[in-house]
Amino acid sequence: MKLGLQLGYWGAGPMTEAAALIRAAEDVGFDSVFTAESWGSDAYTPLAWWGAATSRVRLGTAVAQLSARPPTSLAMAALTLDHLSGGRHIIGLGVSGPQVVEGWYGQPFEKPLARTREYVRIVRDVLAREAPVTSAGPHYPLPLPADAAGSAGLGKPLKPITHPLRADIPIWLGAEGPKNVAQTAEIADGWLAIFFSPRMAGQYNEWLDEGFARPGARRSREDFEVAATVQCVITDDVAAALDRYRPSTALYVGGMGAKERNFHAELYTRMGYGEAVADIGRLFQAGRKAEAVAAVPDEMVRETMLLGTADEVRSQIGDWEASGVTTLMVTARDVPTIEALGTLVDGV
Repeated sequence: MKLGLQLGYWGAGPMTEAAALIRAAEDVGFDSVFTAESWGSDAYTPLAWWGAATSRVRLGTAVAQLSARPPTSLAMAALTLDHLSGGRHIIGLGVSGPQVVEGWYGQPFEKPLARTREYVRIVRDVLAREAPVTSAGPHYPLPLPADAAGSAGLGKPLKPITHPLRADIPIWLGAEGPKNVAQTAEIADGWLAIFFSPRMAGQYNEWLDEGFARPGARRSREDFEVAATVQCVITDDVAAALDRYRPSTALYVGGMGAKERNFHAELYTRMGYGEAVADIGRLFQAGRKAEAVAAVPDEMVRETMLLGTADEVRSQIGDWEASGVTTLMVTARDVPTIEALGTLVDGV
């Protein structure tokens, strides 16, 4: 099992400790570094800026949002970064949720599975550079049809001027539900799993196996990556660590999505926390955020973390590896934790 460093997206300002964290991660043998985006900092600019000081780690987006860029634009960014990094880029994509897609990007959210499939195909066609890129749509028609609203009718199929360094940059997809995970196993090179729980490995494997069994599936379990994001805190004071991360769980379950459609809430409900999810959502939507945080059970936070003493974390790492995770994408925010993880994973 490999280690990745998940830097995420920025809050009110840049992550000042990022350069030191990346340097430490590369020094102790981490395989990869990832950035993300929501509706603030973007994924590609920090990855290129910080990645310029690295020489070995792979550089990934986890995730770049589909609606932030047309697929040809994403492919341009990917082939550019892949050249600049000497072939170390991983394209990580995700659909985000309806509030962000429609509220921030002004794009329709519906049919996320079909949009993802079409988007990935176009990205692969750009990188292959075998012919001018065309797409019949319906989500990303190329060229824009002459009868489309506002069309000049002059569009022509194009292929990239720049020759990609790699014609097959790996594409990993963020997915939470059973249909999305199955499609990820069918069309992608890896799965970016958020709020992964080793306890649920049997269910995840069923979803993945459905995708691997489809005609034309791109990968098999033997060459498919499962990259799971996990917070890591090495400490004797478990209670304090749980309290520190409880607000984040409450936010994702209660506030990161519409009341009618919150994929994170659905995920935790499938994990068996339906009653708590309902309470957290009701309180959060009512503006009672402190009460929503207090309603998050300890185990709901702890189940998706590496938490405890060094020996306890070492044992937990073994559980994650046994569950099928190939890359642990840790969100550690201090150098000592990163250095300790390098030792702990080596000892698994």
